[in-house]
Amino acid sequence: MTRTPAPRIPLATLEEGTPFAARHIGPDAADEAKMLAQVGFGSLDELTAAAVPEAVRDASGLRLPEARDEAAVLAELRSLAARNTVLHSMIGLGYHGTFTPPVIQRNVLENPAWYTAYTPYQPEISQGRLEALLNFQTVVADLTGLPTAGASLLDEGTAAAEAMALARRVGKGKGGVFLVDADCLPQTIAVVRTRAEPTGVELVVADLAGGIPEDVAGRGLFGVLLQYPGASGALRDPRPVIERAHELGAVVTLATDLLALTLLASPGELGADIAVGSSQRFGVPMAFGGPHAGFMAVREGYARNLPGRLVGVSRDAAGRPAHRLALQTREQHIRREKATSNICTAQVLLAVMAGMYAVYHGPEGLATIARRTHRYAALLAAGLRDGGVEVVHDAFFDTVTARVPGRAAAVVEAARRAGVNLRLTDADHVGVSCDETTGRAQLAAVWSAFGVAGDAFGIEGLDARTPDALPGTLVRRDSYLGHPVFHRYRSETEMLRYLRRLADRDYALDRGMIPLGSCTMKLNATVEMAAVTWPEFAQLHPFAPLEQAEGYLELIRELESRLAEITGYDRVSLQPNAGSQGELAGLLAVRAYHRANGQPQRTVCLIPSSAHGTNAASAAMAGLKVVVVATRANGDVDAEDLRAKIDAHREELAVLMVTYPSTHGVFEADIAAICAAVHEAGGQVYVDGANLNALVGLARPGRFGADVSHLNLHKTFCIPHGGGGPGVGPVAVRAHLAPYLPGHPLQPAAGPAGGGTGPVSAAPWGSAGILPISWAYLRLMGAAGLRRATQVAVLGANYVASRLEPHYPVLFTGPGGLVAHECVIDLRPLTKATGVTIDDVAKRLIDYGFHAPTMSFPVAGTLMIEPTESENLAELDRFCSAMIAIRTEIDRVGAGEWPREDNPLRNAPHTAEQLCGEWPHPYSRREAAYPSGASQESKYWPPVRRIDGAFGDRNLLCSCPPVADYADQAD
Repeated sequence: MTRTPAPRIPLATLEEGTPFAARHIGPDAADEAKMLAQVGFGSLDELTAAAVPEAVRDASGLRLPEARDEAAVLAELRSLAARNTVLHSMIGLGYHGTFTPPVIQRNVLENPAWYTAYTPYQPEISQGRLEALLNFQTVVADLTGLPTAGASLLDEGTAAAEAMALARRVGKGKGGVFLVDADCLPQTIAVVRTRAEPTGVELVVADLAGGIPEDVAGRGLFGVLLQYPGASGALRDPRPVIERAHELGAVVTLATDLLALTLLASPGELGADIAVGSSQRFGVPMAFGGPHAGFMAVREGYARNLPGRLVGVSRDAAGRPAHRLALQTREQHIRREKATSNICTAQVLLAVMAGMYAVYHGPEGLATIARRTHRYAALLAAGLRDGGVEVVHDAFFDTVTARVPGRAAAVVEAARRAGVNLRLTDADHVGVSCDETTGRAQLAAVWSAFGVAGDAFGIEGLDARTPDALPGTLVRRDSYLGHPVFHRYRSETEMLRYLRRLADRDYALDRGMIPLGSCTMKLNATVEMAAVTWPEFAQLHPFAPLEQAEGYLELIRELESRLAEITGYDRVSLQPNAGSQGELAGLLAVRAYHRANGQPQRTVCLIPSSAHGTNAASAAMAGLKVVVVATRANGDVDAEDLRAKIDAHREELAVLMVTYPSTHGVFEADIAAICAAVHEAGGQVYVDGANLNALVGLARPGRFGADVSHLNLHKTFCIPHGGGGPGVGPVAVRAHLAPYLPGHPLQPAAGPAGGGTGPVSAAPWGSAGILPISWAYLRLMGAAGLRRATQVAVLGANYVASRLEPHYPVLFTGPGGLVAHECVIDLRPLTKATGVTIDDVAKRLIDYGFHAPTMSFPVAGTLMIEPTESENLAELDRFCSAMIAIRTEIDRVGAGEWPREDNPLRNAPHTAEQLCGEWPHPYSRREAAYPSGASQESKYWPPVRRIDGAFGDRNLLCSCPPVADYADQAD
């Protein structure tokens, strides 16, 4: 039989392969056609024209490099990485070399079961990462000697600033002075200074080695910040300063080092009220400054004032212990401008790593690492002294400051030529920090750089005659990390299985769709993640000489430029390491702009009532007065009320903060007119970039009237949420605000030429270590891919809204009855008629194999659904089918077939253990575990039943329960 030869395909076509955009975007052409038919449009462009108001549409196209395939992008990243020079860092200043145990690197940092998880607001399906965070909290609480630690903060500098705010709230001191020791980390002092001035705090920096100056004491203190050990390495007993501060009614914060605390007396024992710091050296790479998990621990009585998140132990419906977020979770949504903090993101992924580092090493292993680190520092100092070099301090943990009059720069340069970076403190002083990675070769190189003869392989004699440099009065006497979890997992086999067990208790994006409105849980492609752990990106110190970071700087410049092009702004700063920090940076820029123009009275910030809670909290932190603007029934800003508020505050108006598309998930048609009205009154317009996933390639805030936005790289630009962090929240501005972007005292190149407004994050470029993710996403997608991704995200939301509307009212729509990239469905009428709540629906979705949508935001009693562009039609239909089946279940409750207090929704989620026991319910086990349409092939079994949140708040327990509790449970 004669076969017809296949048609020849041109080589150029074969070389193109499958574009990355087709891998990222879930629906294929056939899916897309079916979805468009459902919503009544013939093409994506037709849908876009109908949904996106003409006044904001941008037809000019994005000037971005052409998309490249995965191999080519990896090659480009390799080329950039090769331009970084990674020397052995002994710079210190809060950033240290560390060995990330490979079992933790591979099975946490590089594992999508951990990095694609969302914040644990649904605790029943977050028990794994909640346990891991409880471990972290226990590490921090035990080592600091303070009873309550949070689930992580953004970095050490911002943690210190949060401690200042906490001290102001709870302190009894008379006056507005916050006193900071001059030996605190310089970046911490700078961040605290940035945060102090707008809120009216008088910041005084002084040398506290001799105690609190009496002139400062007489002006009234509410708080004191000390570094223990100091930035210079000096290890002083802080008790006299703490006691004097307490006499004055001030709250004392110790910024400290967890590794040092394995050997040193804890802040709690010394009398401190608050301890802050960074857990970076517990197995988290320096990564040019971040991301790293900051920490805060507080004394008894302060727990309810902690900023950020707190993991607590509660119980489930069966009475078994279960973990959940406690107390103030997302409290800024309730208290708004009166919130204790604007933080909405933690550093969960990095906190998990640090906690697991402690689990893997245990207290003995951590102490051994600390002792080795200290011995190298002690030997380094002894060798310098033997060579005639003056060592400034006799007591230190890991950092030695040497005085070499007039030749400090020459010493630093000599060490650099030998492959070691030291810290140039000033013309006469050099700082040298030892860490877990320090060895004899580094000591020899440093001695040589100082002109001291030393033999890296003959230091046993020096070791034998050199005492430790830890004062006896500060040596730790008490034990720590006594819980069994810190003693069980010494072999890699056991550690691997522990990490797997915890991951299996969670629901992350690697299992299925997470349809969270406002939070954009979409594909974080493996290729985008690849470079994060490359040593050339992961091992660079943030204060390394910039000529050693040429690849990083080029990547940063390109990412800033491409984000500016996408948003229509002129300049972008990547320093803010969370959306909340980006908000603050943007508002500080607006405030500085008005003050520079001689209009300091412009302090009013207009915010719609529907806005994300962090908006109001950030405004208050920036020293602005919040005035609320009403929202109309359809979700739009009430234009009439807005005009009235503008007129009432015309001379004081600083800025309007709006989210676009709106928080209600609609494109407001009159946004350009709103911007014009604010500008006419002399104000600025801040567009919250939380919903940028509906705009990329279609509209640009900087072109339709906005002056400033923060962006969420962990939403629109594919940095994964990591179980609640890391995030990156760059701030983008038009040219007139560019001089007021954040600067940094240790790396001026990170900010505008004039120095900017001061840093909002401790590291110059924030969480630089994860910027390759977003850089890769933009490079892989190109302009056309980005535009199509946005269009498909809008299509997906409208498809879901169309399918669910016959069963649940869609609360807000824009032109033509369309939504943007998310939709809000209203359960309030059903709750009133049947007693079934959104909690019941959210927990029942677990039985169907889904994470719940966003609950009660922006309206109580509603669910906000965002499918994103990454989910294909089959997954969207699976979700819609589950929601429709749940509506049928609700109807059965309403009809009296199932009692209001005993039905599959009220009892959800159902565990395997529950199904194996007695069954007193009026529905079957099959209906409980395998409801109509739920997959039986890959059933996710929740590890606990519904959790009693109120019990956990009444009986607050925020570290690993006592061993006796576990023994009782076993019995």
